[in-house]
Amino acid sequence: MSAQPQGPDTGPASEDAALLTLTQWLSPAFPLGSFAYSHGLETAIAEGHVSDAAGLEAWLGYVLCFGTGRSDAILIHACLRGEPVDDLATLARALAPSAERAREAEEQGAALARTIGALRGTTMPPRPLPVAFGAAARRLPVAPLRVVALYLQAFVGNLVSCATRAVPLGQTEAQAVLARLSQPILTTASATAETPVGRISSAAFGSDLSALRHETQDVRLYRT
Repeated sequence: MSAQPQGPDTGPASEDAALLTLTQWLSPAFPLGSFAYSHGLETAIAEGHVSDAAGLEAWLGYVLCFGTGRSDAILIHACLRGEPVDDLATLARALAPSAERAREAEEQGAALARTIGALRGTTMPPRPLPVAFGAAARRLPVAPLRVVALYLQAFVGNLVSCATRAVPLGQTEAQAVLARLSQPILTTASATAETPVGRISSAAFGSDLSALRHETQDVRLYRT
């Protein structure tokens, strides 16, 4: 466990208090505007690639284990290990496969940094979301596996919410998908714990191509 954090927002914090802080940052109520981004899922639904709960689970499982979920997990672990944050932010920007994906990460990361900075009484520079989150979480006495798993659950949970409205899915059916993704979330968080950033890769090509096609989609409810 890391040292007890010191700062104008909390002073020394217990792990329980730090977990509450993390869940606050990752809550839908935290002002990131996450509800406005579908990560290309809107296009996948419009084109019929995701049309039911089983299709959503398969789609999100690939994004989680082989796409953005895995890359974000590696970046957050690197932040928590103390690697240079600005270098990680530059890498995160280079990994974006499309303009919309870049904007999604930058805008949410800037909103996170702005709000946490205001709560702490400090200024946090804007960075892509996983790096902004990882940099902020360095101060919290929470095991890295928990930090990354909570982030991935929030990431997947937002996409499940998008699909609930856009497929559409029933609330119970959608929540069952999220529950079944718990093990892949934990597996990804654990498997990436020691992965060096030089080994970041992505193979969720369907998701990346959907994000590219979303830029010219005629009818769009989501920004990405």
